[in-house]
Amino acid sequence: MSDWAGLAWLVVLLGANAFFVAAEFAVISARRSQIEPLVERGSRAAKTALHAMEHATLMLATSQLGITVCSLLILNVSEPAMHHLLAVPLHAIGLADAAVDAIAFIITLVLVSFLHVIFGEMVPKNLAFSVPDRSVLILATPLVWVSKIFYPIIRGLNATANGVVRLFGVEPKDEAASTFTLDEVATIVDQSRREGVLTDAAGTVTAVVEFTDKDARDVAVPLDGLVTLPWGATPDDVERAVAKYGFSRYVMVDEAGAPIGYVHLKDVIRSSEGPDAAVRAAEPIPPKRIHQMVPMQEDTDLEDALAIMRRAGRHLAQVRDADGAVTGVLFLEDIIEELVGEVRDITRRGYQR
Repeated sequence: MSDWAGLAWLVVLLGANAFFVAAEFAVISARRSQIEPLVERGSRAAKTALHAMEHATLMLATSQLGITVCSLLILNVSEPAMHHLLAVPLHAIGLADAAVDAIAFIITLVLVSFLHVIFGEMVPKNLAFSVPDRSVLILATPLVWVSKIFYPIIRGLNATANGVVRLFGVEPKDEAASTFTLDEVATIVDQSRREGVLTDAAGTVTAVVEFTDKDARDVAVPLDGLVTLPWGATPDDVERAVAKYGFSRYVMVDEAGAPIGYVHLKDVIRSSEGPDAAVRAAEPIPPKRIHQMVPMQEDTDLEDALAIMRRAGRHLAQVRDADGAVTGVLFLEDIIEELVGEVRDITRRGYQR
């Protein structure tokens, strides 16, 4: 092989090494949420990229095999060519053969290492990290083809590596992580707001993150903070309460002060309609007009509490402690306020519950 052919192979091998490095980091860094919409639109490149992400360990084995082979060949191919090219000027200045060999080897090693680290490792790695979704769409297809061509070898290497990992009590994963934890999302939101790439003037995004970290006891209104009506209250009592407090729903309590249901203003209006409305307005509210509250534990996640109340079609829920004692009442309105901010009752008079 001529000296110039050796240098040409050096360039080719550096390019191949860069490809495997970039492909490895692209498969790890890309997010399913960015690739799956492209798959649904029929993109073949996206479909292949998703396949590579779902078989990450196999793709990593392919990349590592390619990187290792390229790294070994780079020095073997480039050293003789560069050594011969350097020997001519070194001999010309009168150096002995032993000195020429040593100096040429050191210069070759330093130069090749520099080219390998910069162009074969760091540049492709940084590019793949900077634009992982675009990179995986470009690089996944050739990487998958390489894995198919050398499948028996790569499969054996991957199985051996997984076996060693299991010896440490760790179960290998085939797919790279494509989700964020709650803390990671909160960090991303906070950092994005500081850098000015996310505007959350109303605090909605922050509220959504914090919402998933709360439970029923955090939002429930304690018993001593409720506006209640006694069991047996009349429509006239409800009318007076509306005039004073402005709420449209009122918790009904028994003689011991325990909440047992709630009544809505519109149900009371219906019950007192008709020719004998004046008489009905002074009679106790009919039991059929009183809504039952959904029971739930204090440690129920707020999102689960919302789902329970929606399924039951109820706006209020009894919140109980571990012993079963009622400690407060959870209002659907208050849950929604955790997400979107204050929601005002249209009949409210400014009273703070």
